[in-house]
Amino acid sequence: MQLTLKKSRCFMPLFVCMVLHSLNAEAIVAPVSDDSITMQRIDDVVIEARRSPIKVSTAAPVQTLSGTELTRLGVQNMADAVRRFAGANVRDYGGVGGLKTVSVRNMGAAHAGVSYDGAPVSNCQAGQIDIGRFSLDNVSMLSLAIGQNEDLLQPAKLYASAGVLSIVTQRPVFDGDDKSAFQVKIKGGSFGYITPAVRWWQKLGENTVTSLEGDYMRADGNYPFRLVNGKYVTEERRNNSAITSWHGEGNLYHTFADSSNLQVKGYYYYSKRGLPGPVTLYNPVSDETLWDKNAFVQVKYRKEFSDKWNFLAQAKYNYGWNRDRDLGPQYSDGVYSATHRQNEYYVTASAVYRPVQPLQIALAQDAAINTLHSTMPECPFPTRYTSLTALNVRYRRNGLTVNGVLLGTYINERVKSGKKPDDLSRLSPGVSVSVQPWRDEQLYFRAMYKSTFRTPTFNDLYYYRLGNRKLRPEKADEYNIGVTWSIMPASFMDYLSFTVDGYFNNVTDKIVAFPTTYAWTMANYGKVHVTGVDITLASAFSLSRKVQLTLSGAYTFQKAVDLTDPDSKSYKHQLPYTPRHSGNVSAVIDMPWVDVGYSIVGVGKRYCLSQNIPVNKIDGYAEHTLTVSHEFLFRGYILDLQGEIINLTDKQYDVIKYYPMPGRSWRVTGTFKF
Repeated sequence: MQLTLKKSRCFMPLFVCMVLHSLNAEAIVAPVSDDSITMQRIDDVVIEARRSPIKVSTAAPVQTLSGTELTRLGVQNMADAVRRFAGANVRDYGGVGGLKTVSVRNMGAAHAGVSYDGAPVSNCQAGQIDIGRFSLDNVSMLSLAIGQNEDLLQPAKLYASAGVLSIVTQRPVFDGDDKSAFQVKIKGGSFGYITPAVRWWQKLGENTVTSLEGDYMRADGNYPFRLVNGKYVTEERRNNSAITSWHGEGNLYHTFADSSNLQVKGYYYYSKRGLPGPVTLYNPVSDETLWDKNAFVQVKYRKEFSDKWNFLAQAKYNYGWNRDRDLGPQYSDGVYSATHRQNEYYVTASAVYRPVQPLQIALAQDAAINTLHSTMPECPFPTRYTSLTALNVRYRRNGLTVNGVLLGTYINERVKSGKKPDDLSRLSPGVSVSVQPWRDEQLYFRAMYKSTFRTPTFNDLYYYRLGNRKLRPEKADEYNIGVTWSIMPASFMDYLSFTVDGYFNNVTDKIVAFPTTYAWTMANYGKVHVTGVDITLASAFSLSRKVQLTLSGAYTFQKAVDLTDPDSKSYKHQLPYTPRHSGNVSAVIDMPWVDVGYSIVGVGKRYCLSQNIPVNKIDGYAEHTLTVSHEFLFRGYILDLQGEIINLTDKQYDVIKYYPMPGRSWRVTGTFKF
């Protein structure tokens, strides 16, 4: 009797699955006579279980969403997924092609790191990542770690951010003796949206597998919206929201005879999109277009030398190119055009040593070279050399976990013209503690402190007439204290987990555009205090043998105030685009004949400018999404059909003022696996 563990729809408690798996029985022995027996082999038994999506034992807040959960909830894109994490702030400029950025607990997008299959994603020019370009189709796990995650074997660069959004893609899995697997998916929906995608998994040998996948997406994005101007309401249509994009990925996975493993990934992305401008004074017209190209190759090698030594090495080359063109009479020749090209060469190595059972010591060393070439006037063509060293010490014993981190950063910059910025050298400490008072209770108390900073971007330093080469790093201190608990209160309830975290962030030397006598310039002018509470809840119920219900929710209260100038009219006012209250709830019902998901994402009122006055107010909103899906089996073939209605109540709202979001829309997805 072979036993296989899978994460799927059954809600058998995990410890039962582990006990069954530990039996490792190969056959059932049945007596036939006094001196003989026969071996009776039965069919494979599949044991399925679902874990709680909340990580209650971590010393720092970590939230996760699996690819299956994202699909069942009808999540449209990466920005929509990240909105479901407590403490995440997403700026969305509307439309399929609008830029989408994320910040953690309102410290700014440049303080948030992004990793793709364990390798950091960077943008030295702008300092923030457009998460809208990442597809959800091949995501197996999405997680947000505030402070840092629990993985000791990681690049030093991931220690340098206030929070890290980790994207983990699917790795090939084969049924039985199959050596290949194929998937064809097509999605279509409102506003001219269509996305065909293909995937091919292949075994090249006993220890080598490959995956190839690609997708194409296009949408005109010219959705209708209502424009409200006092007592006048007019029906308008969004302009310049069309997008065309291509994405392709290839992976090679190999396991060596000594159990070490190698992963090689190649990635390419291209898009051409209109950038919808603000809708002001009944003028919805925008003529700005952005072209993007991004390609990278990354190699990851991991080896476990013994129970005491683990090693990880990664290398990455990243190429980024974008062109921005805008038409309008405000430009001397009627057109503005700029092209930027970035190159990054990045290597990292990390090792974990366990001298005694309760103690682990990790050391990571990164080195990176970043360059920028731009057609903008007076571009100095900078080259940045970065060295990062991270030491992490963890002690874990008898319900006590203590992590201590020290990150050393050294940055040297060279330019072809003008004066270069001063070299940067800085130490950033961090510590986190988790205590489990009772061994038989999944109850934990945790606390965290972390010091981080963000280096001025190439745009901050060198942008035409705006850059300032004397900028200091923007510094931030994070404090967090919380309690987490997971229980199984009743036989029909598979788990009930929740977390409550209170936090305080102190941001100083904030880099902002500041008016001077003749022009605007970037300056270290700003002090911000962010105080808040994040609450998450998750539960699952077995309503019958074949019907399960999963519930989850998150709520954030956040007070982020400007303390820069006591004489300013915005002193102690809430920061722009920061709601005091936000959250989400979702429910998924798994039934034999159909799966139904329903979710609500709610955001309270915000203000578009520093002064919290009525003219700057943006109303809150709640967006409802309904998803219905079913999986059909045909002799080894699988057809999965899913329908979604997004913004079910047709709520008209803005995430960014004057950038209206779509009303009610629909999407249909068909996935064929063979």
